[in-house]
Amino acid sequence: MAESVPVRCPTCRRENAFTPPTFPCACGAPLTLPVLRGGIPVEILHRTWQASWVEVRCEVCGRQDEWPAPESGCACGTVVRVPVAPAPPLPAPNFPSSRPPAPKPAPPPAADPPGALLRPAFRPVTIRTARDCVTAAEQYLKWLGYADAARTQERTASGVDLRGTGVVAQVDPTTRATKLREIECVWLNGLNDSAIAVFFSLAGYARDARARADELHIPLFVMDLTGTPQPVNDPADELIKYGAAGR
Repeated sequence: MAESVPVRCPTCRRENAFTPPTFPCACGAPLTLPVLRGGIPVEILHRTWQASWVEVRCEVCGRQDEWPAPESGCACGTVVRVPVAPAPPLPAPNFPSSRPPAPKPAPPPAADPPGALLRPAFRPVTIRTARDCVTAAEQYLKWLGYADAARTQERTASGVDLRGTGVVAQVDPTTRATKLREIECVWLNGLNDSAIAVFFSLAGYARDARARADELHIPLFVMDLTGTPQPVNDPADELIKYGAAGR
């Protein structure tokens, strides 16, 4: 568990203990936001999409992504944004001489497995709103081969956002990790429709939700603000490799 840090309220000057949130990186490692010790918290008077995200680099895989900016509430009613240490720059390559070595010839490409598909590059949809998240997921399913995937007219109580021939999908555009119950709900919808169930999340997945999805063979994707889904588990990798034709 992350170590709590003191955060002083700028309104009443009360010092509150704050535990930095932890999110699952796309590589599966837990990523705790590196709160800047001694940093000055800023009161949130109005929210903007850009200010609600911070760039943090995973210490395990080196991937740099945007995550929900940490916030802390005080008993006086003030809500502040807690500053995060900026991501350090990647180290420059250390060449032994002033002239970099010649690149090694690339190995011959491996043969595609049977059933693998060749697709054009995916064109992402920039995410600025929750609706953009659903649009990005819809375009991605079509890119995977589910040509008739489309958003439902009205989101049902079960939470299904997208349906197509052989596929149902749910999109979580919130700034919290997707929970176990949501994974099981989309799986049940997939069973009812005799379709594959797919999940897209903006903030990643809780650990038990990720484990359950692996058990149920549900492809999980996380989306950054560029609107490009990234696979989180093996079923997602398989779906990208074979597409709708391989299901």
